[in-house]
Amino acid sequence: MKMNAYPEPSSTIKIRRCIPQTCRAAGARLASSHTGFKTGSSTAMGAAPEISPVRRLAAVLAADVAGYSRLMGADEEGTYERLKVHLAELVHPKITEHRGRVVKNMGDGLLAEFASVVDAARCAVEMQRGMVERNSGIAAPERIEFRIGINVGDVIAENDDIFGDGVNVAARLETLAEPGGICVSGVVRDQVRDRLHYVFEDMGERSVKNIARPVRVYQVGDVGVGTNSSAPALPLPDKPSLAVLPFQNMTGDAEQEYFVDGMVEEITTAIARLPWLFVIARNSAFTYKGKQVGVKQVAQELGVRYVLEGSVRKAGPTASTARSTTFLSCKIRPRPVWPGRSNQSCANPRSSAPAAS
Repeated sequence: MKMNAYPEPSSTIKIRRCIPQTCRAAGARLASSHTGFKTGSSTAMGAAPEISPVRRLAAVLAADVAGYSRLMGADEEGTYERLKVHLAELVHPKITEHRGRVVKNMGDGLLAEFASVVDAARCAVEMQRGMVERNSGIAAPERIEFRIGINVGDVIAENDDIFGDGVNVAARLETLAEPGGICVSGVVRDQVRDRLHYVFEDMGERSVKNIARPVRVYQVGDVGVGTNSSAPALPLPDKPSLAVLPFQNMTGDAEQEYFVDGMVEEITTAIARLPWLFVIARNSAFTYKGKQVGVKQVAQELGVRYVLEGSVRKAGPTASTARSTTFLSCKIRPRPVWPGRSNQSCANPRSSAPAAS
């Protein structure tokens, strides 16, 4: 090779030929070092330790906006901006004030963690009372109201996120709360009842999705519950009145949905034969299928005093027998006034559904 008509020195030729080989070797060493670092193998700087998830006991607060899809459908930009303001001016400052941390925001809701369950409960109550003040003067259909669930349990902490049944139960409790309300687990209530002067209304044991055992649920009273009710309550009939809501299918088998619905239909039909009791038609009650609504809301919208809800799960290792758990709740105080449990055969739901008594 010639450069500017002068012959290239032999030393330059050697250097030029050596550069690609040196780069390839350096790249190979870098890739090997990088692989060793990722897998935790020995490197020139020593063994890289693996980061393991940490378990700890925590109070978990889950919150979401009731009727968020409806609000967004009516005014998407306005709802989004108002929610941002509520979070920035009330919710996040309250969590920080009570020594908690926001684990993550999830569109219409959030997940927060507290070291103290007392702090979590105080924060939730102050959040809801603050929202009552902020919603004053706003038409009921346009209000942004939170539902809150609180649980205490063992959580798995990893990369600033938390996982586990302690978190799942809090999320399920939130779905049981009424708009503007708070639901807590029995463990939470037991730990704060002698420290905080709140009223805890017993809602009984509830079967919640993806949780093996029923959860004892309490509703925190006197926090502005039900401030979004825009429709007046229907007058009660002159005799005891009841609505039988669709039962939850907890069998883990979607094909058993027909069995669960058939059981509810048979219960409704049997109760309707009682002359001294008024029961809402099946079609009206089934409009709530798949929805998480409070007892007060259902009773108000259907004009009844009592609401019967329940769940069905497998009673044993085989799929031939199912166990139904039912709760009869009163509109005046949304707590179970009668629990029931029975085992049924899945072979023929019409012949095996429990008769009303």
